[in-house]
Amino acid sequence: MERSLKNVLVLSFGFLLLFIAYGGLQSLQSSLYSEEGLGVAALSTLYGGMLLSSMFLPPILIKKLGCKWTIVIAMCCYVTFTLGNFYASWYTLIPTSILLGLGAAPLWSAQGTYLTTMGSTHAEKTGKLGKDVVSQYFGIFFLIYQSAGGFGNLISSLVFGQTPTQGSGFLAVLLIALFLEPIKDAQQESEGEKQASPFWSTLLSTAKLFRDKRLCLLVLLPLYSGFQQAFLAGDYTRSYITCALGIQFVGYVMICFAAVNALCSVLYGKLAQYTGRIALFALGAVTHLSCIIALLLWKPHPRQLPLFFVFPGLWGAADAVWQTQNNALFGVLFEKNKEAAFASYRLWEALGFVIAFGYSMFLCVSVKLYVLLGVLSLAMAAYGTVEYLGSKKVARLRTEEQTKPAEEGATQTEM
Repeated sequence: MERSLKNVLVLSFGFLLLFIAYGGLQSLQSSLYSEEGLGVAALSTLYGGMLLSSMFLPPILIKKLGCKWTIVIAMCCYVTFTLGNFYASWYTLIPTSILLGLGAAPLWSAQGTYLTTMGSTHAEKTGKLGKDVVSQYFGIFFLIYQSAGGFGNLISSLVFGQTPTQGSGFLAVLLIALFLEPIKDAQQESEGEKQASPFWSTLLSTAKLFRDKRLCLLVLLPLYSGFQQAFLAGDYTRSYITCALGIQFVGYVMICFAAVNALCSVLYGKLAQYTGRIALFALGAVTHLSCIIALLLWKPHPRQLPLFFVFPGLWGAADAVWQTQNNALFGVLFEKNKEAAFASYRLWEALGFVIAFGYSMFLCVSVKLYVLLGVLSLAMAAYGTVEYLGSKKVARLRTEEQTKPAEEGATQTEM
């Protein structure tokens, strides 16, 4: 097995072990701890901490510790949250949610940076296109990672009322610490870094990247990603599943979401090299648009059991687009500033979660669906603009390359 693929698998299975417990807990927060809004408050606090962390921590930790040890430390934050659910109260869930939020942004930023670097390095060695290999690696990662949702929700369904074991979290930390190869030195060499960046420059690198107008447009993609994940985890599970079928069905329905998401992730990762990312983004947008309109018209009833699984299945098929292609897009477009780019991604995704969970207790479901529809439309328009600008730039460069030999030939003729 080639070295880069081995590291992708180690990283993927590390996340699988970590999220086996956490995935089930997240899906049940809004339903299991519904008294006085503890569950929704815990989720809102979690993503609030992630929002704050995204602004500063990821570039600093990744530069100082490297991707590997940033992931190890961040995983420990997740383990504490899992432990906090064994004695669920305002005094345990809120502090551990904050800690998890602070660790989440560095964890996912380091993951994105690691996979992008591995993909780009492997592409250079094999003569392949970097964007194709990076997309494929993200597809493999999310195939394995999304399986955690299935295992975690299966545990929460079969053993309802008890939290999943935290043992897998400790195994995840050990797996990454012992078997994942560090890439910090190789990454610095590939970027030509001869000396460490000043502390304040690294601290503000996330904010400075917003000078790039492409990022200003693309932030709507992770913002929508946060909105749609929050709707499924918080509103669909509570307003559709729990109300019509009972809380015991939440885990099973989310297994359907995770299974379809996992299979589509690896499919899209491989398919991107043949169809291009534009076709996949269009597929994701049309799928979610159809689901949103259908949910607005649907009147759920317990006798319509298959429909309760169809919607999360379709939602997972579209979410696989956002997870694989969004990450690959940010990694490829901002390759020289990967840490800051993925920190920005998590910043806006966390903001989407915070806003969605924030208005969760005040707005009715139909209004939330209209909000999703509006944000999705804006995100696709912004993404289309970035692709259009990129194609114009490529066309201009090709024109310059074609005219240059002609100009050189005319000069030689004159001489």
